[in-house]
Amino acid sequence: MSSTITILYRGPLVSCNYGCQYCPFAKRSQLAEELAIDRQALARFTDWVTQNQQHRFSVLFTPWGEALIHPWYQQALAQLTQLPNIDKAAIQTNLSCKLDWVEDCNKDKLALWSTFHPEWVSRQQFLSKCLELDQRGFRFSVGVVGFPKFKSEIAALRRELPPHIYLWINAVKRELPLLSVEDRQFFESIDPLFHLNTHHYPSSGKSCRAGASVISVNGEGAIQRCHFIKQPIGNIYDPNFELALFERPCTNQTCHCHIGYVHLDYLELAKVFGSGILERIPTRELVCKPITHTI
Repeated sequence: MSSTITILYRGPLVSCNYGCQYCPFAKRSQLAEELAIDRQALARFTDWVTQNQQHRFSVLFTPWGEALIHPWYQQALAQLTQLPNIDKAAIQTNLSCKLDWVEDCNKDKLALWSTFHPEWVSRQQFLSKCLELDQRGFRFSVGVVGFPKFKSEIAALRRELPPHIYLWINAVKRELPLLSVEDRQFFESIDPLFHLNTHHYPSSGKSCRAGASVISVNGEGAIQRCHFIKQPIGNIYDPNFELALFERPCTNQTCHCHIGYVHLDYLELAKVFGSGILERIPTRELVCKPITHTI
């Protein structure tokens, strides 16, 4: 029996070429042997998707670090997007890699969740990658972590990006009580959906697609309902893995991360993001509006 499954894949990669102070994996490197393990795990995963033609898949790679600087992730995305049973393959990235590899991908199936880190790359360099992606005809969103110190760079980026590119702001939850009214209004002027990312949503006992049609998978194939509920419920390499997928109420008290709460049924955020839910692109282009004031 066929089914449609969304997979958030996070393999053994735990290294990044940027050093953001708020990130535990900043400027962390891995040995060649460790990277080889990650590469092998990813190859096993993509082969499994290829072989399971009875299912339709959407995949979002959510690595602890930057994956696209490694060619095996570029090759995996090219392989996946060419498969008939893949609806979408997306990845979170800082866009620090070259982009020629995207031409090996199916443009209708590849999507990028791209984050600008002003402290590690110039706006001009990041913007050039965004414009290249846009000129090549690929779908992507752009985001920035919502620190007030980045406001001038965020404002400039919004002015310079094409209007149809959604620019989101990731709320720093621990600092929200310290945000001034002016700061909050600024972030909302850039991202009209900013308020959605400022909550710890009640989730205990709530219906969620996680664990049923949306799952988290690690490099060994272990299935978790989502990244935020650590108890394994099965393994994709078990021939009967589908038996582990069924609706269950959430066991966490709250959910505050986009890749989690967008799947809570009562929030109805599928109406907001539609087919762009994995790469964080809303359905309505009115959220991609230029700002009306300067810093």
